[in-house]
Amino acid sequence: QVQLVESGGGLVQAGGSLRLSCAASGSIFSIDDMGWYRQAPGEQQRELVALITSGGSTTYADSVKGRFTISRDDAKNTVYLQMNSLKPEDTAVYSCNAAIKSATYYHTTRYWGQGTQVSVSS
Repeated sequence: QVQLVESGGGLVQAGGSLRLSCAASGSIFSIDDMGWYRQAPGEQQRELVALITSGGSTTYADSVKGRFTISRDDAKNTVYLQMNSLKPEDTAVYSCNAAIKSATYYHTTRYWGQGTQVSVSS
């Protein structure tokens, strides 16, 4: 069984910074891409915030380019999201997602973390 556990959310004033972490644990053979998504209050859909491949290539939503940085530590099976210059419109539940190949069954499944609240006050 594989789990993703996020940490690092909270309440911050506009212009501030937060760093989110998401650690994968369990029967893991390898991890392909890892990403952060967010769902704002009242929105039905999650949106992609940032993605990082196993090779280190990154993709960002236009709204966060230049402010957020995604990184990963494969030795720790962890993905990070450094969020700077936060704005009230960044307020959302942030969830991590990872494509993980099981060490038991050798297939790749996408897993979600439980989500962490980020609130930015003006």
